[in-house]
Amino acid sequence: MTPIPFYEILPFFLILGIIATGPMLYHKWWDKNSNKLLISLLLGMPVMYFLIAQGNINQLEHVILFDYLPFIILLSTLYVITGGINIGGDIEATPATNSIFLGTGAILASVIGTTGASMLLVRPLIQTNSERQFKSHTLLFFIAIVANCGGLLTPIGDPPLFIMYLKGAPFTWFFQLFPEWLFINSLLIVIYYMFDFYFYRKESPVNIKKDKSIFVPIKIKGSKNFIVLAAVILTIAIVNANTFPVFKRYEYLKFSREILLLLLMFFSLKYTPKKYFQDNGFSWEPVKEIAYIFLGIFITMTPCILYLESNATNLGIKSPAQFYFLTGLLSSFLDNTPTAVTFHSLALGMNEQSGIFLAYTDKIAGIPSSLLKAISLAAVLFGSMTYIGNGPNFMIKSIAEASQIRMPGFFSYIFRFSLVILLPVFILVWLIFI
Repeated sequence: MTPIPFYEILPFFLILGIIATGPMLYHKWWDKNSNKLLISLLLGMPVMYFLIAQGNINQLEHVILFDYLPFIILLSTLYVITGGINIGGDIEATPATNSIFLGTGAILASVIGTTGASMLLVRPLIQTNSERQFKSHTLLFFIAIVANCGGLLTPIGDPPLFIMYLKGAPFTWFFQLFPEWLFINSLLIVIYYMFDFYFYRKESPVNIKKDKSIFVPIKIKGSKNFIVLAAVILTIAIVNANTFPVFKRYEYLKFSREILLLLLMFFSLKYTPKKYFQDNGFSWEPVKEIAYIFLGIFITMTPCILYLESNATNLGIKSPAQFYFLTGLLSSFLDNTPTAVTFHSLALGMNEQSGIFLAYTDKIAGIPSSLLKAISLAAVLFGSMTYIGNGPNFMIKSIAEASQIRMPGFFSYIFRFSLVILLPVFILVWLIFI
């Protein structure tokens, strides 16, 4: 294996920079998924050529087949199955009601994923608050809790955790993050309740009266898909190398998990009435967007991972606190999934190069559990710091604005919400749990 020169990691940072600036500077061009695929191919193909020429084809094959494909298949499966569950209704939008929405979303996020929980609850939440004037703060906290922090307990919850699961972390290892999950989400819901209580008292009597007069009970259609979701969870938890050691000898047997997931997805598509998908505004475009963007990300990050593994000891990053805040910083402004992979590779490289972590007996996925905990927490939590930190963030913003809810811009979101509300909570997490 030939050492990776520094210039080969530049396409990785270039594609992340394009992803970060595209929605702000050239959104009309960037909105077309075909252009996202074009960028991924233009930056990814030269990287593939250099990796193959340098004898790193095995690493490239592993990233594409055993990281990228399972990642896309899981997201697509959860997206499709939750797209077949339609929740409708319009109940009174009190602070307590909205807090229950957020709490329910926090629980569902770890069960059906942050994307699934967000798409399941955002429309009924918007409909419930349709009679109120002040509601953008509700969507901001929804992004923080349901689209990010709630997905901390299982590999299904958030893509960076699923990638750590693919790297060797047991499915049940993430359950130990329950104290952090409970602390973060409870504190954010309490803060939200105080904000919503304040804004609720500012609402005009006309709005409050109208909200009370319009009552449509919450109704769930397509509930059979919850059974399919349970099958997805069992598949992820059971069909792995820990349960079937033969997977370690014959790596391609791992695809039996992805085959089962695809079968569950097609089962949901076939036996769910199309009207339920239509009522949810279901479209394949978000899946295409994620597939096209992450194709380029996973290819171009391969040299970056190899570079970090070979230069890990020279970077001076050793403590859980350093891993927590650096992972958090990059997860805020890039994307939390490749960021988690990058810092896991950094820790793995440090262990293999210098043996700095040889004394640790509690290794998970090849690195000390304290570092894996710091990386996992930071990748999930800090994904809420900007609209581009995690996939569902922009989706929620777009749905809210389509419903005539005025959402803050990119920098306004950061300075008026995440730096003021979220960052102090995440610092508390570091002080208490890291």
